[in-house]
Amino acid sequence: MKILQMTGLLVVLCFSVMILPRLVQAHCQVPCGIYDDHARVATMLEDVTTVRKAVTMLNELAAKTDVQSKQQFTRWVMNKETHAQKIISAIADYFLTQRVKPDQKDYVERLKKHHAVIVAAMMVKQNATMALVDALEKSVKALLEYYPEK
Repeated sequence: MKILQMTGLLVVLCFSVMILPRLVQAHCQVPCGIYDDHARVATMLEDVTTVRKAVTMLNELAAKTDVQSKQQFTRWVMNKETHAQKIISAIADYFLTQRVKPDQKDYVERLKKHHAVIVAAMMVKQNATMALVDALEKSVKALLEYYPEK
């Protein structure tokens, strides 16, 4: 009986860890007008700053061979991946679904600029060079013209 209870508890725990965070972070996909687009771009720029710090630390730790440095290296890789993915998700799940619309006169240009952010974030996930972090930051900043501070 205890094994069944433990198995059930494990299933609930796995569900909670894997599914609930996604539900909490999900956006309703309804343009309700309560979100601050400029703040979302600012958040992406904070993510870029974290990615920059991660790349800096990765380059500093790369030559070290002690276990602690290897562990920290792994954590910085994970951080870099997470924050680059947050940028990709913000563009795909929010901006491209709610803010870039085919009826906008500059639709193609907007689409290209938002896509450039996704590609730059993908490149940062695949590499650890400052040139790519700079390109990511530049592509995110290019969106500020569409989402000025109010």
